[in-house]
Amino acid sequence: SLTSQPRSHLHPSSLPPTPPAAPRRPPPRGGRIRTGRCLLPPPLPSSFSFPPLREHCLFYLKMGSHDGEIDELPPPPPVPPDVVPIKAEDVVGELAPEKPVKPKRLPMARPGIGRKGQSIQLYSNHYKVNLRSTEDFFFHYYVNLKYEDDQPVDRKGIGRKVIDKLQQTYQSELSNKDFAYDGEKSLFTIGALPQINDEFTVVLEDVSTGKTAANGSPGVNDSPVGGDRKRVRRPYQTKTFKVELCFAAKIPMSAIGQVIRGEESENSLEALRVLDIILRQHSAKQGCLIVRQSFFQNNPSNFVDLGGGVTGCRGFHSSFRGTQSGLSLNMDVSTTMIVKPGPVIDFLIANQKVNDPGRIDWKKAKHALKNLRIKTTPANSEFKIIGLSERNCKEQTFLLKQRNGSNGDCDTVEITVYDYFVKKGIELRYSGDLPCLNVGRPKRPTYFPIELCSLVPLQRYTKALSTLQRSSLVEKSRQKPQERMTVLNDALQHSNYDSDPMLRACGISIAPKFTQVDGRVLQAPKMKAGNGEDIITRNGRWNFVHKKLFQTCSVDKWAAVNFSARCDIQNLIRDLIRNASAKGIQMERPFDVFEESPSMRHAPVSRRVDSMFEQIKSKLPGAPRFLLCLLPERKNCEIYGPWKRKCLAEFGIVTQCLAPTRVNDNYLLNLLMKINAKLGGLNSLLQIEASPAIPHVSEVPTLILGMDVSHGHPGQSDRPSIAAVVSSRQWPYISKYRASVHTQSPRLEMMSSLFKPRGNEDDGLIRESLIDFYTSSGKRKPDHIIIFRDGVSESQFVQVINIELDQIIEACKFLDDKWSPKFTVIVAQKNHHTKFFQAQSPDNVPPGTIVDNKVCHPRNFDFYMCAHAGMIGTTRPTHYHVLHDEIGFSADDMQEFVHSLSYVYQRSTTAISVVAPICYAHLAAAQVGTFLKFEEMSDASSSQGGHTSVGSAPVPELPRLHEKVRTSMFFC
Repeated sequence: SLTSQPRSHLHPSSLPPTPPAAPRRPPPRGGRIRTGRCLLPPPLPSSFSFPPLREHCLFYLKMGSHDGEIDELPPPPPVPPDVVPIKAEDVVGELAPEKPVKPKRLPMARPGIGRKGQSIQLYSNHYKVNLRSTEDFFFHYYVNLKYEDDQPVDRKGIGRKVIDKLQQTYQSELSNKDFAYDGEKSLFTIGALPQINDEFTVVLEDVSTGKTAANGSPGVNDSPVGGDRKRVRRPYQTKTFKVELCFAAKIPMSAIGQVIRGEESENSLEALRVLDIILRQHSAKQGCLIVRQSFFQNNPSNFVDLGGGVTGCRGFHSSFRGTQSGLSLNMDVSTTMIVKPGPVIDFLIANQKVNDPGRIDWKKAKHALKNLRIKTTPANSEFKIIGLSERNCKEQTFLLKQRNGSNGDCDTVEITVYDYFVKKGIELRYSGDLPCLNVGRPKRPTYFPIELCSLVPLQRYTKALSTLQRSSLVEKSRQKPQERMTVLNDALQHSNYDSDPMLRACGISIAPKFTQVDGRVLQAPKMKAGNGEDIITRNGRWNFVHKKLFQTCSVDKWAAVNFSARCDIQNLIRDLIRNASAKGIQMERPFDVFEESPSMRHAPVSRRVDSMFEQIKSKLPGAPRFLLCLLPERKNCEIYGPWKRKCLAEFGIVTQCLAPTRVNDNYLLNLLMKINAKLGGLNSLLQIEASPAIPHVSEVPTLILGMDVSHGHPGQSDRPSIAAVVSSRQWPYISKYRASVHTQSPRLEMMSSLFKPRGNEDDGLIRESLIDFYTSSGKRKPDHIIIFRDGVSESQFVQVINIELDQIIEACKFLDDKWSPKFTVIVAQKNHHTKFFQAQSPDNVPPGTIVDNKVCHPRNFDFYMCAHAGMIGTTRPTHYHVLHDEIGFSADDMQEFVHSLSYVYQRSTTAISVVAPICYAHLAAAQVGTFLKFEEMSDASSSQGGHTSVGSAPVPELPRLHEKVRTSMFFC
C-alpha cells in the first residue's frame, strides 16, 4: 500500500472514474507481440518512502509498444471539485529522502608493509601460476537433470557420469567443447555451445541408480523384493536421463586479472570459482572423493585407523588464489573421516565395540548404516542402505513369482530371504539370525543378507568423533615441515594439472616449486612477574621458577568436593597450598572436603550435583568464595556442565574442576594460574602495559573485544550456536577480560544479539562490556574500540564491517548519542591452507614470524603470523585481516600489537597461536554452552538475552551469570 490511511479510503467508489483504455496499435509488419514488457522508472533508493497521500491519486505506467515507440496515453480524468491540485515541484520536495543512503564499508587497503624484525627466508606452499592473456569468455550453463519420466535426479554422484556420457555421445554436436562441471547445477565452457538443442537424452549402462526392481533388480536376477511383490528380469541395468542446458551467464576470462589486482567483482569471483571447479573435476575423473576443494584418493597408504569403524583419510587441498605476486595455486595436506570400507558386519562390530554380531544393538546399527553405500556379492551391484528388515534373515519373507513348467504360468510362493539365497547356491554362514539390509524403497523393500554386503570405499563419516578418536586423528596426521614439503611437491607432480584440457585452454601453467617469501621475526615482548622481576622468554616460552605471580589473590572461604575421583585428596590439597605459597598466593586450609555418597554414583547427573550442594549448605556457615571440584573423568565428564551452571549461574561461586591423574608441581602451577586469574589476579604483565607504551592503545582509553560463535559438533544441527563477546577491563591493561554469552540460531555465524533494544533498555552483548569498561577504568568511556573477530570466511567480511559493526555503534549511541569512538576491526582465521617453511632449516618457523608479502592479498590489509612455537607437526599461522581502521595503525604498530596479545594468555606460560581475546571468547562460549548440554532444549526464559527462533522453534536461552562472577575471568 502506498498510503498510511485506512484501506477503506481507497474504495473504488471514492476514486475518480477510470478513463477508457487507449486503442491498441497493430504490431509492426512481420513482428510478434511480446507481452509483459513495460518501461519503468529507475529503482528508488532503499531509504525512499512515500508520505501519506493528501487525497486520492492514480499512478500510470507508460506501456512500451511493440516496435519500441511509446503508446499515447489518454487525457487525465477531470479533477473533482473538492480536490486542490499539488504543484509538481512540491511533490518532488516532499518525496525526497530525508537521509542520504549510507555508503557500504569495504575492506580497507594495505597502508604499507611492515619493516620491524629480523629477516628470514621462507618458502610457502603456493605455486606461482602463469596466465596467458586472453579475450575469451567462460559461458555458464544451468544443468537440469531428469529421469525419463521427467522426475528430477536427486541422487548425488550420478551427475558427473551423466555429463561425461553427454560429452562422449554428442561430441560433434557440441563442437568438441570441454566442460567444467561442478557436479550439481553449473556447467562452464570456454566459448559458447552451438544453439542446436537445449535438451539431450543420455543412456547410462550398468549404472547403479539406487532404484530397485523396476529399474533392474539388485544383485541376482530374482532377488527378494517386497512391497508389490513383483520381480523384473533384465540382463543388465540401463538408465535413461534427460539433460537440459540453459544459458545462465557470460564471464570474461580477463576478470582473473582483476583478482590479481585485488579488484573483487562478481565477475572476478566467478572466474576464480570456475578455475576451482576445473580442479575439482580433474580430481573427480581420477576417482577422488571431493570435499569442497579437498581431494581424497582410494589409497590404503593414506588411511589411518581411528577406531570405532572410522578411518582418517589423508588427501590434498588445492585452490587458486589472487596474491601480491599474481595468481597462485595453494596446495596443502588435508584430512577427512571416512567409514572403514569392507564387510558391513566388521564395521558394526568396530563401531559398537562388541566382540560378536549377537551383541550388536540393531537400533544404533540402523542409524549408523542409513544412507551408506554397499556392494553385494556375487553380482557386485551397488546400492544405498535405507534401513533394516523387521525380522531376521531366516524369518523375513517375501512373495516370489516362479514359472510353472513350460506353459508359462506363474506361481506365487512365500519364501524367506535366507532360503531364497541358499536355493541359489549362496552359502550363508552367520547372517541367518541377523536382520537383512534394506536397499529398496520405503514402500517396496529389497533385502540382502548382511554377510553378502560390503561398504564401498571413500564414504564420508559426518558424525561427531569421540575424544579418543579426535586425539588419535591429530596424533596420526602430524607431519614435520620437511615431510610435508616433500608430500606436497609429489602431490602436485602426480596431479598432472598441466595435462588438463580446460586449464590448458585457459592458458594456465603451474610452476613446479614453492614460492619464496621474505619473512620477519618480531622480538618477544618483555614481561613482568611478581616483585617487579623480569621474565625471560625463550622460543615463545617462559617459566615461574623462583618467581612469584605478578598480582595474586587470596584463597579463603573455600572447600573441595570429590565426585568419586580416585585420588588422595588430602595430599593434593597439601601440595596445592605449598605451591600457592611459593607463587605468592595466600591459600588457607579448606573449610571441609565433601565426598560424594557411594549411593549417588549412578544417580542422574542433576541429582548428584544437587545432593553435593545440599551437603555444602548444611555444613558451611556461609556461601563459599571458591570450590575445588574433583571429577572422575578427564574429558567430557557429564557432571561438568551442571556443576558449572550451579556454581556460576545460581550461586555466583568461582570453581575450578580437575580430573587428577599424574599430579606434579607443574600440574599444580597450571592449576594455580587458572585459580588466580579467576579470582581477580594477574599471573604476568607485559612491560608495555605497565609503562604504558602501546601505540594508540595506551594513549587514550581503548576497549579490546574478542568475538566468536561456537557451533554444535557434526550431527548436532538443532543445537543452538553460542555467541561470546570478551572485553578488556581496567585500562590501560590489555591482560584482564570479562565475557558475555548469548544463544542464537543453530549454525548462524553472524552475531545476532550485539545490540538488542527492548523499550528503553538494550539487552545486547556489547552494552555490558561498555559499562564494565567505564566502571573498571576510572569512569572513562573508550575513545578507541578494537574488535577481534574469529570464525568468519572472506565472503562474510563485508557483513562483519557493515552489519556487526553497525550493531556495536548503535549500542554505543544507545548509551550516549553524542559518543563517537573510533573503531578498528580485525578478523583472525585459522582455517586456511597457507604454511611456511624455513629455507635453511628443517625446523618449524620461529615464534614471532610474520609474512605480509608475496602470498598475501594484492590490495587488502592482511598478514600471516606464527606467534607460537610449533613443537609438533607443521606450524599453522594465523591469517589476520584488518578490515577497517579508523584509529590509524601503521603496519608495524598493528603487527606488534597483535603479537603482544599472543603473550597475555593467563592460562599458560607460552605464546599462543591467536590473540588472547579470541581464545577467551572461544573458552567462554564452550564453557557456558555446557549449561545447555545435559538438559532438555526447553524455551524457559532467562534474564539474559531474548528468544531467537528457527522456524517456529524458539532458541533456548542461557541463564544469566550471577552478579558475583559476571566480571570475573570464570572461563580461564
